[in-house]
Amino acid sequence: MAENEAKAGTPSGTPPTEEQERVNRRRVREGTVVENRMDKTAVVAVVERVRHAKYAKTVQRTRHLYVHDENNEAATGDRVRVAETRPFSKLKRWRLVEVVERAR
Repeated sequence: MAENEAKAGTPSGTPPTEEQERVNRRRVREGTVVENRMDKTAVVAVVERVRHAKYAKTVQRTRHLYVHDENNEAATGDRVRVAETRPFSKLKRWRLVEVVERAR
């Protein structure tokens, strides 16, 4: 019986091993808050540096992400870390993980 429980892993109440740890494959981005006037929502600008296919020059592309901010803790100008999540609304697909740096 102990052999079957060892094969099952977590259902028997034993803590999961490193191999059984659940891996979070969701994307994490870092950006700057550009708007926080909505309730529990912030707009974060994420700057991506991409190499141009033809001219091989580095180009900046900015994408605005709508972020779920449960406690309204992000202020305009803050550097924040956001993670991909389930859809909260029509546009919100990201949630606030942490405020990396406060605006001055």
